[in-house]
Amino acid sequence: MAGYPSDASLIALQVKYQLAYFFRIPVALFFTLILPIVMLVLFNALFGDNTVTIDGGEWPIRQFYTGGLAAYTAVSATYSNIGNMVPIRRDEGILKRWRSTPLPTWTYLSGLIGASVIIAFAGTILMLVMGVALYDLSIEWHKMPAAFVTLLVGVAAFAALGMALVSVIKSASSSAAVVNATILPLAFISDVFVATDDDGFLNTIANLFPLKPFVNAFQGCFNPFVQGSGFDAPKLAFVAAWGVAGALVAVKRFTWEPSGAAPRRGRRARQAAAEANA
Repeated sequence: MAGYPSDASLIALQVKYQLAYFFRIPVALFFTLILPIVMLVLFNALFGDNTVTIDGGEWPIRQFYTGGLAAYTAVSATYSNIGNMVPIRRDEGILKRWRSTPLPTWTYLSGLIGASVIIAFAGTILMLVMGVALYDLSIEWHKMPAAFVTLLVGVAAFAALGMALVSVIKSASSSAAVVNATILPLAFISDVFVATDDDGFLNTIANLFPLKPFVNAFQGCFNPFVQGSGFDAPKLAFVAAWGVAGALVAVKRFTWEPSGAAPRRGRRARQAAAEANA
């Protein structure tokens, strides 16, 4: 009798399955990968000739947009994708059926998160390639290790935050609204679509959340006015702390079944139970 498959092979199969599932959903594909590209082209067509002052230098805004939207693509592939898709699968009973199989539950979740991380890296690389080819994005190779580590910390943190968000979303019908309400307003004040005033009130609010530090740390890896290796340890530590907090919430509150599956409580529930037992 052949031996059981290893954990690594099970995770690899789940990643392959989740990737195939993702690319078969046109809406998820569009909003995760295609929409950021459309925004990059559109914003550069409208504002590409302007500059933005960052770290004491005038940086072409087309390069500013490339780094910011590349980071936002990674967030969309992890936080938004997980926050939208997992509640749908939970309400449809897919998660419950997976849990009833011999497959370890952690293996399924690892495949789900691993696929999101791969999509995030692929989308980010695609945005950067477009930036280099079309918008003169500067690549300083000594900063690329920092760019890789920053992206890795960011996608891990936002994947954990996506799972934490899933644990508090009650139904799939509200998932899109909750995801957009928690990420889009932050994107507008986190140097993704526009450069914010460092001394402004909105900047103070943005710095309380992980999106702006992640975007700024990733943008710094491509900014010629940022000296050194490109690592921004304080920002990375802050983003990682948010990720740890999200993971703790997800571990404590994540459920495999829809909230409607819980038994009803209250006077009507007791009356219905009494009538059924009569």
